[in-house]
Amino acid sequence: MSGSRDDVAGRLRQDVWDGSIPLEIRLHKGDCITYEESDPYLVQFPRLSYLGLLVEKLHAFFKGNLIYPDVAPHAAWLTYEDVPLKWHYPLGLSYDLYAGAGPYYPPDPKHSSERSEVQDEAGEEMELPWKLIVHFSDFPKDQMIQLDAEGKHLHDLYINSVKEADFLRNGTGKTIMSLNKDDSTQLWDAVKAHDFSLFNPINQKLLNPQGVNLRHIPIKLYLPHASSETQEEPVPGSLRVVQTLVTPSVSSRQPQTIGTALNKVIPSLFPRTRTPLIAQAVLHGAVLPLTANAEELLRATAYLDGWLHIAVVMMA
Repeated sequence: MSGSRDDVAGRLRQDVWDGSIPLEIRLHKGDCITYEESDPYLVQFPRLSYLGLLVEKLHAFFKGNLIYPDVAPHAAWLTYEDVPLKWHYPLGLSYDLYAGAGPYYPPDPKHSSERSEVQDEAGEEMELPWKLIVHFSDFPKDQMIQLDAEGKHLHDLYINSVKEADFLRNGTGKTIMSLNKDDSTQLWDAVKAHDFSLFNPINQKLLNPQGVNLRHIPIKLYLPHASSETQEEPVPGSLRVVQTLVTPSVSSRQPQTIGTALNKVIPSLFPRTRTPLIAQAVLHGAVLPLTANAEELLRATAYLDGWLHIAVVMMA
């Protein structure tokens, strides 16, 4: 039984790694020498990866159209419908949060015909490629961190997130801190190249340290930010990020599921632990079954920084 479960987890891990989103990126008119739309940059980009890794290629592609061609590549920033996309958010998370596409529902053998209709409706709402705008001026310093020429800022954003996840899993940051220089370099090189053969050996060291039991599951929940009494309209794209300590089990006999975790953290949106009534949890573009084992999900589907970044989507 465990072998079969490991096989399923392995296939799921590979499917998550292979996930990608087609992008159509255009230069902002205010940065374009003709003040008109330039030819788009088209790319199939990994869901797990970071848009900051594209800035050099974007700068090279649009350099001939820039009003100021000497502007540095790290001056770039991207938006979707005027919402700046944060560098430390993986592409897949940003897409799930902002694109407004209907999430994918895994097939249910008991209701295959009904579910296929829902999937078709969701598919009609999806517009691919995802259309983004790249800017090279007027950087929104109050909303995001600017990149640097050496790529240190993006590296540090990633490593700090890895360290935080490591501390939550093990109660200490010794695992990530004890990696030798070659392993640390290989981890970041694997992220930049999106190379599973480089990434997986280091990731397994982080997920399975010798002599250490899993203490908490790194989960971040992303909710639409509602307007407040002092602010009639929320800032476009604003979110509320929620996290708390989530143990791998509820009791000695009951493992933690996504449903029990969500019911604990945001019971107003998830009043039941097995059936979604008000909101749904979306990970890698798919609706999570609330009965999914949280630890197994972590080991098979965590993002590159070791977190389960879950978008909370309100049900119609």
